[in-house]
Order: sequence, then structure tokens, then C-alpha cells
Amino acid sequence: MTAAAPLAPHSVIGILGGGQLAKMLVQAAAELGFRSAVYSDDWGPALDIAASHLIGPYDNLARLDEFARAVDVVTYEFENVPVIAAEHLARRVPVRPGPQALRVAQDRSTEKAFISDLGIPVAPFAAIRDAGDLAAASKTMADWKVPGILKTSRLGYDGKGQAGVAGPDDLAAAFASLGSVPAVLERRIDFAFEISVLAVRALDGSLACYDAPRNTHEGGILRRSLVPSGVPAVIEAQACNVAGHIATALDYVGVLGVEMFYLGEQSATPLLVNEIAPRVHNSGHWTMDACAVSQFENHIRAITGWPLGSTARHSDAEMRNLIGHDADDWPALAADRDLCLHLYGKREARPGRKMGHVTRLAPRSA
Repeated sequence: MTAAAPLAPHSVIGILGGGQLAKMLVQAAAELGFRSAVYSDDWGPALDIAASHLIGPYDNLARLDEFARAVDVVTYEFENVPVIAAEHLARRVPVRPGPQALRVAQDRSTEKAFISDLGIPVAPFAAIRDAGDLAAASKTMADWKVPGILKTSRLGYDGKGQAGVAGPDDLAAAFASLGSVPAVLERRIDFAFEISVLAVRALDGSLACYDAPRNTHEGGILRRSLVPSGVPAVIEAQACNVAGHIATALDYVGVLGVEMFYLGEQSATPLLVNEIAPRVHNSGHWTMDACAVSQFENHIRAITGWPLGSTARHSDAEMRNLIGHDADDWPALAADRDLCLHLYGKREARPGRKMGHVTRLAPRSA
């Protein structure tokens, strides 16, 4: 079999990470006749249903070699997989998307510079590697004449690793509050709302996008995704083109989430890219119920060299995350005939932890 030949059913999909995204990838792979093996540094819900699993550190190269011998292709469910692990595996088995996507997405400074260098608009920003960069960043912020937000360059998610900055005089204290680690200062943008593009790129370079959902966050955590988003069709097409440009530049294979700020139809620059996620994305969970082919199935199709499935939706949808003890209300949620309920099987509910999601469908309106 050549490297570009599609994998046959019964092949083994290797997944790095054992959380809910991995679990939904395992489910999608099984529906196409694949088996899945999960590698994780800790227990997660995907390990309950995968055909096999290994638990070990991501820097245990011998353990990774054992994993590589058991699988036919490797993908990952989270963007903080150590690049060294992906590179090590890529010398033994196809890794899709490739390590380059991790290198770019794991560091916000690198990510913003990469996207900006493609000619794609992002919010104005200044990289802060250490305290020596604070003076220059403060001057940049003074030129903006608006507040900013400081984000750690690495490991921030769901609102973690962020601090608001009212003005240049507050920057040093904000930097210290984040541990004085490398960070990115971004100009705060007055946007209408956030959308995300769920683009899927195949092994042959073909690309498709799902309809972009409109996202609402609470406490930095995604609460709701709604389709249709209300963005004009011509701008949504532009958003898909932007995501495709990024995916092509990364030689990406699989589903790529691209979060964007929508500034309004009358804005000279209606879309600004916020960040990318080199994986299936929380804002795309509605595709499990409102599309014939979900983001998870299309990711599996892409990484195995299969033709992409349709990204068309047959229904309008509202996806709502069940966070913390929201999932304790499962009897009422299960009794609601208009809801599609998905519980992840996590053993303990904690504040801010995603325990499941529900999707409410309606006849397609647009």
C-alpha cells in the first residue's frame, strides 16, 4: 500500500489524548469500520470505548514506539501534544495533521505571526518574551488608545492564562499576575460576535467547510454555538476561504477550527482571525445531529485518505455545553424530546469542566 492509498476498514486509528474529543473520534471511526487505539498520560473517557489503549508520558519514546507499531495512522485530540512526540511518531507512522500544525498553534506569538504573514487580518498584537519587552509593548498599547488583553503564549485555554489590561500602566502588573511567562498583548476588539469555521482538508488537498456557528462564551468557556450564525453568505464564504488558506499553508489534513471575530458587514475588515485549533472543535459538536456527516467522521475520513463526506446541514441547530454540574440534570434533559443529549462519561463534575452537550434542532430556515 502506498502512503497516499486510503486505509481499509479494520485499520487502526491511533489517537493522542483520551478526552471527550477522542471519545467522539473513536465513535466516528467505529461507524466506518475502523478500530481505535488511544495513547494518553491519564485516564479519560475515550479509554472506556477504544479497542485498546496505552497510558504513559508523552515524552516516553519507547512507549510511543509501542503505540506506533499498533496503529496505521495517528491523529490527536488536543493541541498541546508535545511536538517532540508527534515528530517521533511521524518517523514511524503517518501523523495527520502533521507536527507543523502543533508548532504553530501551541504558541500564540508564533500563531499570530504565521497568520499575519499569510496576509490574513488578526487583532493588533505585541509579543512579550520577558520583562525586557514590557516597555515596547506599553508604547504599542499607548498608540492603540484602547484596553488590551494579555494572554500567555502557551497552554492557555477556556479563559485560562489571560488578564485584562486597562492601559499601559497596568501591563507590568498583568504580566506578573500570569507568572511573567512569555505572553501576547492583544488590542481589545469591539466585535459584533464570534464565529468559528470548521474546515476539513483531505489528503489530496480538497477542502470543505461546515456552516460557521455563532459562539457565545461565559467565563471564557464556550457556552453556546448557533447555526445559522446570521453572518451574510458572502462573508461566510470569505471566512471559509481564510480557513482554507491557513489549512493549505500548514499542509493540513483533518478538521481545523478557526475562531474569528465578526466586526459587522459594514466594517472595512469584517473578519479578524482570533486563533486556530488543529483538531475537531467544541463549536462543531452540533454537526453530530444536524449534518449527515459530522466533523468527527470527516476528520476520520480525511486522515485515512477517504473522500470527504458532505458538510451540508439538514437542520438549524443550537448546541449548548453542559458545564460542571449542568449534567446533573440529565433526567430532565433526557426527557426533553427536542434535545439530543451527549454525556461524556467523565467520573467527576467540577466547575468549568465540560461534562457533555445538548443540541436542539429545528427545521432549516436558511
